[in-house]
Amino acid sequence: MLNIRSLSCNLLQERAYVAWREAGRCVVVDPGCYGSADLEALTGLLAQERLTPEAILLTHAHFDHIFGVKPLQDRFGGIPVYLHPADKVVVDYSAEMAGRLGLNPPETDFAWTSLQEGPLSVAGIDFEVIATPGHTPGGVCFLEREAGVLFTGDTLFADSIGRTDFLYSDYDDEIRSIMEKLILLDPAIRIFPGHGPSSTISQERTGNPFLEPFNEPEEAPDPDLEPVVIHRQ
Repeated sequence: MLNIRSLSCNLLQERAYVAWREAGRCVVVDPGCYGSADLEALTGLLAQERLTPEAILLTHAHFDHIFGVKPLQDRFGGIPVYLHPADKVVVDYSAEMAGRLGLNPPETDFAWTSLQEGPLSVAGIDFEVIATPGHTPGGVCFLEREAGVLFTGDTLFADSIGRTDFLYSDYDDEIRSIMEKLILLDPAIRIFPGHGPSSTISQERTGNPFLEPFNEPEEAPDPDLEPVVIHRQ
């Protein structure tokens, strides 16, 4: 069973996720913890579940998704941070983006390991990294196929898609990433985006208004998919 807990972080209500299969070990996806209250909420959740993070997975490097990376890495002994190298330019631009909203810049001097499309095994969880450039040049999604779970960051939302009016964004790349790599996945796969509620591939394939005229008739979900335990906070 794959367990997932989520928290809403910072001014933009970014969703950070904690995922685990085995007792005591977990990964943190997109820790957007801004300030001590957000950080303590996340570390309190880890303590409550008796979990130690073994890695931080970044779907992309926009400021609202990386505020908590350096503090978490420091607190947990330099755990690895996985990021696609094409988003290095986004890391470098994050302070300016945050400043436009009157926010303090994220700490960007964290060490990180380059992600590439393909398998990634961390904390007893086997992910498939799917490169989805568009919202950012190095955007990725993390698929846990056994449980039917996809962390989509800001590539695909419930009834929406990621903005492409930012520096380094590209609308054509975004649509290609979604239509050629995500929408073709099993319709029963549940998506956990970087903002807003969860959804399924089926729901987005058939009803996402930003994907018209590509919407298709709804397909029945797979009843044999492994259950996912989801807790919201």
